Amino acid sequence: MTAPAYDEGIMDLSTIDHLLTTTRSVRKRLDLTRAVPNDVIERCIEIATQAPSASNSQRWHFVVIVDAKQRAAVGAIYRRSFDVYLQEQRAMDAQRRAQLSPARWAQAMRVRDSATYLSEHMGEAPALIIPCIEGRVENAGQQAQAATYGSILPAAWSLMLALRARGIGSAWTTLHLRYERETAAVLGIPETVTQAALLPVAYYSGQDFKPATRITAKEFTHWNTW
Repeated sequence: MTAPAYDEGIMDLSTIDHLLTTTRSVRKRLDLTRAVPNDVIERCIEIATQAPSASNSQRWHFVVIVDAKQRAAVGAIYRRSFDVYLQEQRAMDAQRRAQLSPARWAQAMRVRDSATYLSEHMGEAPALIIPCIEGRVENAGQQAQAATYGSILPAAWSLMLALRARGIGSAWTTLHLRYERETAAVLGIPETVTQAALLPVAYYSGQDFKPATRITAKEFTHWNTW
């Protein structure tokens, strides 16, 4: 049986490509004053759960934090971890600067500046979302770890894309995981559940985003052999 020819008219590829190439980690442009409706977040999570999971297990959970006190508590944990991270990064500045071109070093400093801003305002985001997956695999082998994280990270990225399509920004962060157990205690997350990320969620200010400057994909693409 001959497969049907692909019809580009089924989907607007320019719109899809724009979404995929302009979903940025939004930090300074998060509108901290405008609430994100709960039903919008719920719809985006519904979309996210169409992502694949190992053996269709669907063991994901999404902890949505909108309570001001809980947001502030999680934000404080994130800021404490970021301060440790920032010290570690500064200790390697001389080495990294020698390895990077002036343009890439300048970009790295811009990212650090925006990351510092986010760390100072994480708890002020209208909503925080922590994608989670049932099970613990930190002491398991590579296959088990890949299957577990591979069952939540695609859904988390789909969530960010769904938010972006609705004019809502987010940023992929993981620094709170340095104190994962402390975060779990604040939010009542069971010890048997693994947290995968922390997404600040807010409408973004300003105009649309543009594709980022990236190293060409050809430098990282290997056909048949490395």
